Amino acid sequence: MTKVITYVRVSTDEQAQHGYSLRDQQDKLNTYCNLKGYKIMHRFSEDYSAKTFNRPTFNALLSFLKQNKGQVNKLVFLKWDRFSRNSIEALMTIQKLGNLGVLCEGIEQPLDMDVPENKLLQMIYLATPEIENDRRGMNTANGIRRALKEGRYCNVAPFGYKYSRDEKNKPILIPNGHKAELVKEAFEQFCTGLYSKEQIRKKLTPKGMTLSRSRFATLFDNLIYTGKITVPAHKNEPEQIV
Repeated sequence: MTKVITYVRVSTDEQAQHGYSLRDQQDKLNTYCNLKGYKIMHRFSEDYSAKTFNRPTFNALLSFLKQNKGQVNKLVFLKWDRFSRNSIEALMTIQKLGNLGVLCEGIEQPLDMDVPENKLLQMIYLATPEIENDRRGMNTANGIRRALKEGRYCNVAPFGYKYSRDEKNKPILIPNGHKAELVKEAFEQFCTGLYSKEQIRKKLTPKGMTLSRSRFATLFDNLIYTGKITVPAHKNEPEQIV
């Protein structure tokens, strides 16, 4: 009888955006193993990114295999993107599992590795989710950069600001009531040259200034309080102030 362990994985983003379910994956693996006559030795489940194999549950899975070397024949999962989204690390891990006598099986993307051409298909299965991640990251970075160039801040709102929407429903920063008044008072007092930054912070703390000493000190160097945004240098583009 083939003895297997099952592995299901989802990241928080995937679950929110694509509706992946750990339970649904496990149900499909249970059904598959029953049909194939596999004996499930252990079930592993985690909510973690597959960009690397430095995952808590996967590390526990490897420890289980090492402690039970020779007792498990296969690692069974739904698709290869559940196993990994890093093709280089995936190949190294497949080899590591092979050294433990364990084969990998993606039930919705089956491969017969006795057929040489299937090594190419395996590479496609492993590289495709990695490319998707890279493209998604590139689109996000380009979108952030485009927003910065348009004068839209793309980070946590600095103390004294809050997010709102403009007439086109795009996010913008606006002064945040009493906190904005505290920032104005901090700058006004600092410009007198009579007080240190820490003296000003201590004076404003009873009024609601909640920034730590280090964060308060950097407040005076933040261009956002002058209505300007820094667009970092990128490739052939120099740093810009907009």
